[in-house]
Amino acid sequence: MKISYSLVVAGIVALGTVGNACAQEKTLRLLTWADYAPKDVVAQFEKESGYKVEITLSNNEEMISKLRATGGAGFDLAQPSQDRITGPQQEFGIYKPMDLSKLKSELFIPSMLEATKKNTTLAGSVYGLPHIWGTDGLVVNTKLAKMSDYPDLCKADVKGKTAVRLKRPTLLAFAFAAGKDPFALYNDAKAYGALMDEVGKTMIACKPNLKFYWDNKDQLLNGMRAGEIVGAMMWDTGGWKLNGEKAEIQFIAPKSGALGWIDTFAIPAKGKNDAAAYAWINFNMRPDIAAKVGASAGNFTASKGADQLADAKLKAQFAASFPEAALKNVKWYPAVPAGIEDIEGRVLDRIKAAN
Repeated sequence: MKISYSLVVAGIVALGTVGNACAQEKTLRLLTWADYAPKDVVAQFEKESGYKVEITLSNNEEMISKLRATGGAGFDLAQPSQDRITGPQQEFGIYKPMDLSKLKSELFIPSMLEATKKNTTLAGSVYGLPHIWGTDGLVVNTKLAKMSDYPDLCKADVKGKTAVRLKRPTLLAFAFAAGKDPFALYNDAKAYGALMDEVGKTMIACKPNLKFYWDNKDQLLNGMRAGEIVGAMMWDTGGWKLNGEKAEIQFIAPKSGALGWIDTFAIPAKGKNDAAAYAWINFNMRPDIAAKVGASAGNFTASKGADQLADAKLKAQFAASFPEAALKNVKWYPAVPAGIEDIEGRVLDRIKAAN
């Protein structure tokens, strides 16, 4: 009887009011990252809720672009990183405020929920809730190279054997490695631009070391597996995946600090099915479901208690990569103010065009 009661309650929360149930659309249009909606989880949600899930895979830049192009239409739920919400919202109005009364807030890790709410608040309204979190750092084949910080990717002895993304996290990482705090300059466009120009020069000088700028995970993982790449700036779960195949490949928290991210739940401004969106959020925050999603993504989630259900090997890999000092040194992304990405974009274009 307990399970049946829970399903009834979940159904009522998902539909909002029983009287409106018949009028609700029965499809959830989800704009998300690869591995965040595994097939077994989607199937279980569809069975329990009665909704169908349509999945579009994307990344931060594409999510903003898609929603900006439609004024926030075309999707019912999106999953941008928490630092990419208030800026685009202020500029383009692509999200709607979260209705916190429709959440089962007790399912979230309290500190992560409060921090994300704070980072996604604009004009008194909350626009994002935490889902999956992780870090960017160094992945190194320790048999072929020794590295402890991002600039080691540019050392002469690994020329032509390293890789980074031509994206903003790389600029930020190299800024921290130079002893600067780019986040502290977010509200000073002139100073931030000067810092990014410095980092751009460093990255141009590093180009001969790069086998390629990676833009998809298979390209990077296969390069590491083959030994063509001996070190890369990469996300932690990619490093742990490779470590599971070859013990000598390790994810290392850089000396200057890994970059910490939280991917969220956010509701597009012209989404048609808020009820389905809240049903999906509450479903995903259940520890049993969150553990399945975490296993698929290779990361941990904001679900309270889900870490206890995580794979033992993943927990061991996390502990090895993040001793206490490294965990305290994670540089968590704050909200990106409007205009910052334009500055970064110009620097990235300059790096790309340089010979």
